[in-house]
Amino acid sequence: MEIRLPDLALKRIFSFLDLFGLLQVSQVNKHWNRIADSDYLWRSLSLQRWDCSNFTYQHLGTHTWKQFFLHQRRKELRLALAQPRNFIYKVTKNIAFETQLAYLSGNSLTMDEQEKSIICSVSPKQELCAWDVQEGTIIWSSPVQEFHLSNLVTLPQMHLAVTMDRKKTIKVWNCQDRDALAVLPMPEPCYCMEAYLTKDGPFLMVGDAAGDIYTFTLPGLRDVSKVTAFQYGIVLLHCSPDKKWVFACGTYSRTLPQVFLTESLLRPSEGSAPLSTFLPHKLCASACWAPKVKNRITLMSQSSTGKKTEFITFDLTTKKTGGQTVIQAHEVASFQVAAHLKCPIWMGASDGYMIVFTSGPYLLLFSITGFLLQRFEDHQAAINNFWVDPCYVLTTSENSVHVYVWEEGGRHPYLRSCCHLENTWHDHTTDSCISSVMCDNASIVLRLRKVPAWDPTP
Repeated sequence: MEIRLPDLALKRIFSFLDLFGLLQVSQVNKHWNRIADSDYLWRSLSLQRWDCSNFTYQHLGTHTWKQFFLHQRRKELRLALAQPRNFIYKVTKNIAFETQLAYLSGNSLTMDEQEKSIICSVSPKQELCAWDVQEGTIIWSSPVQEFHLSNLVTLPQMHLAVTMDRKKTIKVWNCQDRDALAVLPMPEPCYCMEAYLTKDGPFLMVGDAAGDIYTFTLPGLRDVSKVTAFQYGIVLLHCSPDKKWVFACGTYSRTLPQVFLTESLLRPSEGSAPLSTFLPHKLCASACWAPKVKNRITLMSQSSTGKKTEFITFDLTTKKTGGQTVIQAHEVASFQVAAHLKCPIWMGASDGYMIVFTSGPYLLLFSITGFLLQRFEDHQAAINNFWVDPCYVLTTSENSVHVYVWEEGGRHPYLRSCCHLENTWHDHTTDSCISSVMCDNASIVLRLRKVPAWDPTP
């Protein structure tokens, strides 16, 4: 401690520390405290944990990156430390959302303590609705749409929702004005959409039934590019956390999935195909990017009978060869699920080295090499819904919900069981079961589906 290292050297050393390490070194002396409080280090920690690459000092206001990081962590811990008695239950009456739910706000990174959780979904009347979760009320709805709304995605950073109807029309909404901001008819039905924000602005990516990937600007739906990826429809379209890669998978199970370089889709070169590579595994049923290893993706491959499941993890890199850039996919790990386990339906990833999935009533955590790390048995019946994000894992079974939280820095225990909610909302609704679940830092949202009454009459 008698040797005083230069500020730049200390900052470099401290950049390898996690949250707890950085807080510890800040208590050594005044010199270390000053270096450990630098915006450079806390911004780096924030970028590792959240998608805030587009976050600027305008968002911070008078706050530092350290204040921002600790504020977001406190918001995350509210749900991680909550007990059943801490929850307030709100039910939307006489509304039966029939498509998927999507957050319009609530997951955004702000310093606002009073930020609301806003959910988007579609009513049976074919209205796009925005729902204030904390109040349990509908705060906006679109006019009744002529055709059934079959797909919905949101871009919470810009408070935008995008819908696709059975007439093959895409519409962009700000969930404030009566009419859509933009309308675009498509030549083919679209099975999947992904809205994302990059340093170049907001974009919408669409995979259609003909195997084409379209890229449009948001909110104006200006055409950017069109790429033919497959000869069959596209059912999976996932952008990596750093927005550098796009994963696409077709409906035909024997077709190899592809990964595209996002930049080549956003800035297409005339006369040349966008940069892409095939991942050498067929029968892909699902895929997810690792939140913290930005170029890592894990595929779940299943046989046509559903009796054999394999997880394969790839790292994507770019390499210049002969003046040209090529994408290389390196298989880093794989394993087969034991035959006695029920075929997984959902999967998720943590730090790039762990995979979580459900099997019957069990939640299982494996390393990417196939080593069983944890097994949770918090449900009596089979898990029927699943939610995974970089902070939480939620599972549902019949009429119960269980909350898990990822440990900071991938420490053991890697996934911690937090809270079990059992039939608590049945004072508000009866004859129903959970059909989907999602959460942010301030709320858990369940979609309940009515169970048809049993008729004893033969």
